[in-house]
Amino acid sequence: MRRGTRYGALLGPLLAGGATPALVTRAARGLGLPERGRYAVVVLGTPVPDAAVAEGPDADGSRWWWGAAEGSLGEAESREVAVVLLGPAGPARAAARLRELGAGPGGVSPEVGSLAEVGAARRLAGTALLTCEPGSREIVRLDERLPAALLVSRPELSTRLLAEVFGPLLTLVPAERSLLVETLETWLECGGSVGRAAARLGCHRNTVFNRLRRLERLTARSLSRPRELVDLVLALDVLRLSSAPP
Repeated sequence: MRRGTRYGALLGPLLAGGATPALVTRAARGLGLPERGRYAVVVLGTPVPDAAVAEGPDADGSRWWWGAAEGSLGEAESREVAVVLLGPAGPARAAARLRELGAGPGGVSPEVGSLAEVGAARRLAGTALLTCEPGSREIVRLDERLPAALLVSRPELSTRLLAEVFGPLLTLVPAERSLLVETLETWLECGGSVGRAAARLGCHRNTVFNRLRRLERLTARSLSRPRELVDLVLALDVLRLSSAPP
């Protein structure tokens, strides 16, 4: 893993996107990277840990080049960015490596096939970062968060969705609102099992049932109708990603 002024100067134009073929060739030579290969981009929301910046490849053969890129897609400032020449395990191993080092929050792009594509990969990694909960240390791959990525990509629609689906819920006192949101989240995590949700929440199954029925009345949406359940899940994602507590 490497970083420095020289690397940043060569990576910057690639990460900005739209690099010419001549510029890609120059950067590849300067960085010692193949123009075509299996690449991913990582964007961190906090400074990169010192332990993440070291010479030589990872255990799986991945090689990292750290630089910085100007913020975009809702990011207010520049971010720590790495171009990763992937090993056999792909982006999943890159994400695991950062978690092991205590980095985060961070987003990891899908795999791309050439240096010329790292600009697009950087934008996707930035979108993945935006799906991390405020204050969290998550490292997430975009492919794990596609629905949430769609929401953060269109904030005006996300705001509208939250108001349309959870409007009446948001007028409740915070403690009451949090209780209903927690019950819905737990029920979803338990695969729609009221019994398992009750055990996790430490209450009677009828209590869970009654809370869910109340949430259905407030939102005018049924948990048993797939399309309406999608509305509720997406609104829950918007609420999770907002800076305000549920």
